Amino acid sequence: MTPAEESTDANSADPAATPRSFDGASHAWRALSHRNFRLFFGGQSISLIGTWMTRIATAWLVYRLTGSAMLLGTVSFAGQIPTFLVAPFAGVWVDRLNRRQLLVWTQTASMAQSLALAALTFSGHITIPWILILSVTQGLINGFDMPGRQSFMVQMVEDRADLGNAIAINSSMVNIARLIGPSLAGMLIAATSEGWCFLVDGISYIAVIASLLAMRLHVAPVKRRATSMAQELHEGWTYVTGFLPIRTILMLFAVVSLMGMPIVVLMPIFAARVLHGGPHTLGFLMGAMGVGALASALSLAARRNVRGLIRMIPVAAVIFGIGLIGFGLSHWFWLSMITVLIAGMGMMQGMASSNTIIQTLVPEDKRGRVMSFYTMAFMGMSPFGSLLAGSMASAFGAPITVFVSGSVVLLGAAWFFTRLPSIRQVIRPIYQEMGIIPAEEGVQS
Repeated sequence: MTPAEESTDANSADPAATPRSFDGASHAWRALSHRNFRLFFGGQSISLIGTWMTRIATAWLVYRLTGSAMLLGTVSFAGQIPTFLVAPFAGVWVDRLNRRQLLVWTQTASMAQSLALAALTFSGHITIPWILILSVTQGLINGFDMPGRQSFMVQMVEDRADLGNAIAINSSMVNIARLIGPSLAGMLIAATSEGWCFLVDGISYIAVIASLLAMRLHVAPVKRRATSMAQELHEGWTYVTGFLPIRTILMLFAVVSLMGMPIVVLMPIFAARVLHGGPHTLGFLMGAMGVGALASALSLAARRNVRGLIRMIPVAAVIFGIGLIGFGLSHWFWLSMITVLIAGMGMMQGMASSNTIIQTLVPEDKRGRVMSFYTMAFMGMSPFGSLLAGSMASAFGAPITVFVSGSVVLLGAAWFFTRLPSIRQVIRPIYQEMGIIPAEEGVQS
């Protein structure tokens, strides 16, 4: 069955999938008409604020304890490399298991991890080895949570036509949290200690767990598979590497993640050494990146379908690369705020566009495995990037590191532009089968 046939079958079988009319601003929020997605939006919005508080607090805590750029990169590497290692196997399990139950367990485990960080910090027993151990633990959890959460989106939003809008709204939610969380973390750290950020994060998981338990899902029972994990893993890998659009998107995404995403790891150095500030400065920088990413996500939410979205991926990489180069060259606070805002716009535009196209194209029986490779490209390459960024920053300084990273991202965008004609040839007939573009139309995808 082709992705188009599968989508048609899924939509025709669900009364919720019948065409609905939206006008004005309501069109940009149409995915919230689905009750399950509304619950997820409410619970996750609270939880993500806590998550961003923990990210900032952890980075600041490591830098306060050590003052080392290398250890900032090492801790980030330790927290993300487990995701890279377990994500492919986790993707197989996501396709086999009840996704809601899986997410309840991963969110509960994440809550325990944050509360452990809080207890160690409040008691004065927090050390770099403990931070490394708990970061590795969270990385293992994320290896299952991220592909599970991405694959669960299609079960919360019954109408496949609203899936892209749900992804954009989810991205908006992440970046509203990115805007609020770091600011709150900066104020809390300045007034008290990092432990309060960890405690708030641990408590915030209650909201998303409650929202998951309150959902009413109409999903077919998971069928027990006769094939082995190795066979299913090979099947997923063959699909991803053999399907040009997804393969090319993930390759660019991996380059962007390797070279661009570690900017967050180096933020404490820019805040303290380059801009001569403190935790408030770090919060403002992260908040500016969140504003840019939020603006980008809201623009995607206003789109009516995925037409034209494929060309936004390299455009977004160009914007991200330019923002990184500008940030690396800046030594003035307000200029740094503007350039990091631009970087945030490009980063989110690329992430959400890639996610939307992949989720639109992938067949349901391979969704968990494909999204696990998406997780590898996103979270999996970041640890190597964090280690590379920490090493380069120690040797050459953080500004030069970010400048070089932005330049490599621009090269990746240029390569993707050369692949666009071939990608469009593959995508166009699929979009025509899905009804996204008229069968007789030969316009760009």
